[in-house]
Amino acid sequence: MTGEGDLASRWLGASVIAASDESFGEKENLLTPAPAAFEPGHYGNRGEIVDGWETRRRREAGHDWAIVRLGAPGIITSVDVDTSFFTGNYPQSASVEACGCEGYPRPTELADWETIVPRSALTGDSHNVFAVTSQRRFTHVRLSAYPDGGIARLRVHGDVVPDPRGLEHLTVDLASQEYGGCVVASSDDFYTAASALNRPDTARTMGEGWETQRRRDSGHDFAVLRLAFAGRIRRAIIDTAHFKYNASAAVALSGYTKEVEPGSPDWRPLLDRVRLQPDTRHVYDLAPADPVSYVRLDAFPDGGISRVRLIGTIDPAARRTAGYRWFNALPASQARQCLTDAGVPAEQATAVADQRPVSEQWLRRRVEAGSNQAVAILAGMLDTGAG
Repeated sequence: MTGEGDLASRWLGASVIAASDESFGEKENLLTPAPAAFEPGHYGNRGEIVDGWETRRRREAGHDWAIVRLGAPGIITSVDVDTSFFTGNYPQSASVEACGCEGYPRPTELADWETIVPRSALTGDSHNVFAVTSQRRFTHVRLSAYPDGGIARLRVHGDVVPDPRGLEHLTVDLASQEYGGCVVASSDDFYTAASALNRPDTARTMGEGWETQRRRDSGHDFAVLRLAFAGRIRRAIIDTAHFKYNASAAVALSGYTKEVEPGSPDWRPLLDRVRLQPDTRHVYDLAPADPVSYVRLDAFPDGGISRVRLIGTIDPAARRTAGYRWFNALPASQARQCLTDAGVPAEQATAVADQRPVSEQWLRRRVEAGSNQAVAILAGMLDTGAG
């Protein structure tokens, strides 16, 4: 498994906030988590019912578009423009732009769009996957369809880059996909994948958790989670919701400061083996321990678990690393906005933003030299979030 996820997932809170037209198929269908489905011959007031976003036939110049607010801002690595079941009515081509901004802007307030997928030909009834090379952190994407037609789904794959400002004052779910936590290994994903374990939502059915096949040997199943931030875990929540007859019988947790093999002796106990009940949310307080970056969940002997929460505080060094990663990845306009919103004069904000990527050494030298207000505020933002 990799650390990449769908930044435009509805499970993370993504939304289609505007579209040029949705005469035949609603724009919200683009982000439906399930794969597209279609039954021909079913009609409504708008025509044949489609499972996707479909616009009317254009009789004038121009093209159609839809704007998506990402559920988790991050660095985009690829985009999947899925035209499943659209055969005679898909767009000839598409392009994708992205931008980064602060707060909750209206669609008309979004600016400084950067092309991340140039206009490219599409194939009907297919997954059209385009690689993205930009290393900027984006909050919104705009999908353009030329000239019109239907697109079933839009997936925006990438790495979450959380905004760490203020998180150092909070106790958070260190494993959550919301901040970039991910499942990097599992023993078995026979029925449903372990990647669902750290989703920030609540499972609605047994199909939205992790379920393994029935074991016929003496072993047990496991999943390894890479935390969004290294930190001290204070509480573990193990939820077997909806698993009534096939929940795991017991679990144990262990952690380590770096990625190691699941069977490594380096893993340190965090929670000794405890019994689980079916369809139950279990809460366990953990003894104080050193910060960890990875957690291994052992499930005995097999079965199902819907969610895992690892509640704790972020290690200061991890908070610092996250601050530099976040600021260096921002589009230039958003980096300037962050500084000006914090009280930095516009000219100084531009000068600092233009000197990225900044490092701890770069910042330390300027602080020691008694640099201007912009450097002092930036130091607070990157190190403690106090700027």
